[in-house]
Amino acid sequence: MAMEKLFSRIDRLAGGGKAGILVPSAGLELPKTKRAFTWIAWLLVFELALGFGAVVYAFVIARAGEPVPFAVWMRTVVVLCMTATLFYFFWRATKGFYWGYQRLRLFTQIFPVITLVMAAIPGLYPVWMITEQIVFSLVMIGVGDFLTGDHMREVFRKPES
Repeated sequence: MAMEKLFSRIDRLAGGGKAGILVPSAGLELPKTKRAFTWIAWLLVFELALGFGAVVYAFVIARAGEPVPFAVWMRTVVVLCMTATLFYFFWRATKGFYWGYQRLRLFTQIFPVITLVMAAIPGLYPVWMITEQIVFSLVMIGVGDFLTGDHMREVFRKPES
């Protein structure tokens, strides 16, 4: 009971005015929806592992004496934390919260653009970080593809005001 109270507060903060809106549960039970959520979960796990791997790699090369720019540390830690928040949005979407789906969809469309633009800035990141960002973006585009498909948009149809 106390945890649900905490989650409802987080929902209110993250979801705003749409925090309490649930989509019809029938759509969540469809095999196509469950399959999409399974793929999304695995892609997010991969993203988290990729982000964690980038942090570990940065530590390893720093311990070996290679300089690791501040931009790399900031990018690895911030993106790892932001990717972790996607799991909360995902979890709430699987429970039928409209706002969770909307936030997840929004972030999977924005993150790749920002990441690729940052990767394109000459000299900002080393080659290994640029490669990681490109892979990150491609996987995030894959998540966004599942979320923007006709089926998921129908399940999470915009609620009537």
